[in-house]
Amino acid sequence: MSTILLSNARLVDGRRVNIFIRDKFIGAVAPASEPAGAMSLADRVIDCSNFCAVPGLVNAHTHAAMTLMRGVGKGLSLQSWLNMIWGIEANLDPESIYWGSKLAILEMIKCGTTCFNDMYWYVPQVREAVEDMGTRALLNYVVLDGGDAARGLAQRDECLKVAEMSRGWSDRVTLGIAIHADYTVNEDNMLWAGRTARELGAKLHVHISETEHEVNDDIAKYGKTPVRHFDDLGLIDSNFIGAHGLWLTDEDIEILGSRGASVVHNINSNLMLSSGYRFKYNELRDAGVNVCIGTDGCASSDNQDVRESMKTMALLQHAWRNDPQAMPLGELLDVATVNGARALGINAGRIEEGALADIALVNMRTPELVPDIDFLSNFVFAANSSCVDTVICNGRIVMEGRKVAGEDEILAKAEEQAWKLMKKAK
Repeated sequence: MSTILLSNARLVDGRRVNIFIRDKFIGAVAPASEPAGAMSLADRVIDCSNFCAVPGLVNAHTHAAMTLMRGVGKGLSLQSWLNMIWGIEANLDPESIYWGSKLAILEMIKCGTTCFNDMYWYVPQVREAVEDMGTRALLNYVVLDGGDAARGLAQRDECLKVAEMSRGWSDRVTLGIAIHADYTVNEDNMLWAGRTARELGAKLHVHISETEHEVNDDIAKYGKTPVRHFDDLGLIDSNFIGAHGLWLTDEDIEILGSRGASVVHNINSNLMLSSGYRFKYNELRDAGVNVCIGTDGCASSDNQDVRESMKTMALLQHAWRNDPQAMPLGELLDVATVNGARALGINAGRIEEGALADIALVNMRTPELVPDIDFLSNFVFAANSSCVDTVICNGRIVMEGRKVAGEDEILAKAEEQAWKLMKKAK
């Protein structure tokens, strides 16, 4: 059992504490003014006098290996963008997914993210990348039949095989099931995915109400919104994680809240694809929906920086509501930490005794964080993610002094795989 003492760390609320990490959990949080006692005998003591300890950020929706497509398809609407991306994705293979995922995880670590929720292909290779990098993830097997019955049946078989494999995964990686969207999956397979998720005790992750076009199409086709459609099929419950949720009616919000569902805001992706910007955070929160934040994939949002997404979310809430108090920063931090952890079923997102030791140490001697009048305001609005110095996940240091083991190889291999993809797509 390994132990780490984070000595004299500043917390977001300004308190100075000693944080004792025992194995993968936070064993104690005590005032720094009190004698450290037995905690001082930890295997590793880190002087945190210049660091603020922040819960590890949770990226609640992404397509990790899309890092290989960073910068492609700019200036396209969602549907045109999807058609282009699907052409590139046809050439993905296990090796490209592995290195693309490692690149995404490297980027997330550098931004203070310790856990992510992935909806992408080749789940075993993404799982290998997560295990190698030392972080945490919910990996969703994606059901996307595109109206092809044979493809749907093949995906069912493969999903069950992956579920069997997942029994041997470490406790840092769990399996979920994803329905890509109701416009890409037939109803039988949607029902199968929901039923299988319940049988496995797994999360069900879905793109939903991302664009006005999607909502209008569902109303024309089914006479109901996507949320009502999913709910009428019995697919929305407390294990439901809806990505985007940008075009929601009052009834949709009531349904999601009454079911205890989670909704992930992907503001930078929504803006990049011109999907919209009036995310109804206040209404969702007040209805009891668990609101989280995500980056989406790099082909649309360009980076995996949750802290940057926090800033954009706050600014847009201020702007469209014409209210500078529309997004309280304490709530915003919860959206990026404990709410994401709750959605993924993880005991993290808090710096308190008994929680998983997923912690980012922010360098307070960064110019943008001086003066230290309001840390959270500085962290969200003034800083960039280069202020994150050290990251701990599951009680293990995965970055220190902004250095991650093997990062040079990851950058080189990911670059190589990206150009292979681009050449095949021409």
